[in-house]
Amino acid sequence: MSALTRFGPFRVPARFDPFTRDLDDLFKGMFAGNGALAEGMAGHIPVNVTEDEKAYTVRAEMPGFRKEDIRVEVVGDQLALSAERQKTEERREGENVVINECYYGRQYRSLKLPMPVDATGVKASYADGVLQLVLPKQTGGEKRAITID
Repeated sequence: MSALTRFGPFRVPARFDPFTRDLDDLFKGMFAGNGALAEGMAGHIPVNVTEDEKAYTVRAEMPGFRKEDIRVEVVGDQLALSAERQKTEERREGENVVINECYYGRQYRSLKLPMPVDATGVKASYADGVLQLVLPKQTGGEKRAITID
């Protein structure tokens, strides 16, 4: 019995590639100059979103930022998170950089929520590198039956 393989549109067929490696593997490590870029995590803000009847709760991991550097925008059902970290160079004379993996620059994340949010009631807190948002669901959008004439 032969093994099943998942279809990958960018995968090179085995009969044409004697090493049977994916196209992704071909470019892996190409940008290994910066550790964060090599991991594919530069500019990425990981989030967890949960909901109950009244609100969405967003937990975003943003370590190393000051709360003054974080911006949160809510418009309808769109949530946008952004933060910027400035590069700080503290080198002494005769000192060489051996490894430099600390990320600096702008990070951005946008999410579309299942229903609109009441922007006036949003609560935000930031502690230990975690941004916590409570986004109340917009009221007044209840379902009702429409009579067709």
